[in-house]
Amino acid sequence: MTAKRVYGYLAEFKSASALYKAAEKVRDAGHKKWDCYSPYPIHGLDKAMGMKKSILPYLVFCGGTLGIITAFTLAYTTQVVIYPTVVQAKPANIFTTAAFFPIMFELTILFSGFTTLFGLLALMQLPRLNHPLFESQQFRRVTDDGFFIAIEARDPRFSSEETKALLVDAGGTNLELVEEPGD
Repeated sequence: MTAKRVYGYLAEFKSASALYKAAEKVRDAGHKKWDCYSPYPIHGLDKAMGMKKSILPYLVFCGGTLGIITAFTLAYTTQVVIYPTVVQAKPANIFTTAAFFPIMFELTILFSGFTTLFGLLALMQLPRLNHPLFESQQFRRVTDDGFFIAIEARDPRFSSEETKALLVDAGGTNLELVEEPGD
């Protein structure tokens, strides 16, 4: 028998408001590796958790900028430098960029979309085929009527006794020590 690695503590809360108040207490205690789980979105919970704004909009802006630069370079190189296309005696130079707008728009949207998809997957650390919380019997209620907070053992402030006491003090019930699934 090999000892299983501890994932963290899971605590259940009675309502969305109880979860909100508990999230504030956990945030104020200085924990960094923890999350709230609810069957529906709770307005303001991200603020109660002390979450910062996502960097995803900045990544998408960079992806869109790369898309427009790629489109302009592609169109200018192919239509002006390599093979000048003269249509109705219009010059083939930098001033014909109006003809490049459709491809510039399309590649900006395409690169922004791909950046959104892959940036979101990377920031959420997905795909993850299994999560230790899926082993908990009580956590199965999270999509129905359960409100939970999980504090991970890899949190720098995690202490078995202190974390358990914090969750109980915050109003948590049905505390469970969740372990990583074995091999």
